[in-house]
Amino acid sequence: MVGFKATDVPPTATVKFLGAGTAACIADLITFPLDTAKVRLQIQGERQGPMQAAASAQYRGVLGTILTMVRTEGPRSLYSGLVAGLQRQMSFASVRIGLYDSVKQFYTKGSEHAGIGSRLLAGSTTGALAVAVAQPTDVVKVRFQAQARAGAARRYQSTVEAYKTIAREEGFRGLWKGTSPNVARNAIVNCAELVTYDLIKDTLLKAHLMTDDLPCHFTSAFGAGFCTTVIASPVDVVKTRYMNSALGQYSSAGHCALTMLQKEGPQAFYKGFMPSFLRLGSWNVVMFVTYEQLKRALMAARASREAPF
Repeated sequence: MVGFKATDVPPTATVKFLGAGTAACIADLITFPLDTAKVRLQIQGERQGPMQAAASAQYRGVLGTILTMVRTEGPRSLYSGLVAGLQRQMSFASVRIGLYDSVKQFYTKGSEHAGIGSRLLAGSTTGALAVAVAQPTDVVKVRFQAQARAGAARRYQSTVEAYKTIAREEGFRGLWKGTSPNVARNAIVNCAELVTYDLIKDTLLKAHLMTDDLPCHFTSAFGAGFCTTVIASPVDVVKTRYMNSALGQYSSAGHCALTMLQKEGPQAFYKGFMPSFLRLGSWNVVMFVTYEQLKRALMAARASREAPF
């Protein structure tokens, strides 16, 4: 057995809620530069046609994007928007991941045997619910990641200023910009991520290919990250473009997607795919492995505290 040993008592909803938020923050701290590189690649060329965009591309590839940002903006640029990102994960992941098992049990009426339909329904529900809670933090995070650290050219100087400026200039709706594509994205992401992880892990355990420890969690998380990237990348690109857009640039998320298709072609929907996969794959591995270990550690601590002397 690698890592903490599974406890006889299943983790409580509170342990899952806190564990998911904490694990997601740890994963974000480690993989944030990849997420920033993904955002830069996704918004690149949005005001140009495909030929002009290719010719004038500032960023080329994951490593090229990271090196260009470090050279022109400094290493700190890779973590631009981190505060909002951690705020997002603590509120967002706690809901979409921490409540997944509870919602799944609700749909199965307490049965231990959950079908694929119940899992998909639970993933969609917690994914959409999480967006309703954390959307403003996502808007601010994307805006920070998209802007270059170039003095006067920067749209926002701090996280608090970003919240205030967006609310003042764009109204309350500005903080909830892109909610529709984000609900769609996170319903898809949650289903692909959690359900795939759930299914791969269950299959490995039932087939006795692995035991319920770190290697099993690592394999399941890596597979979930790949499936999620393939399925969710188009919606993710539209979400990023729309949330980062200036007031009036796009009338809706659908208009944003149509403009991308007309100006840049279908390949635009998979812009930043490699950093998306590197980020989601590594994020999933760190998050799920940490989450599983945190649940066990918290339950072990609780059991030792309640045990009689």
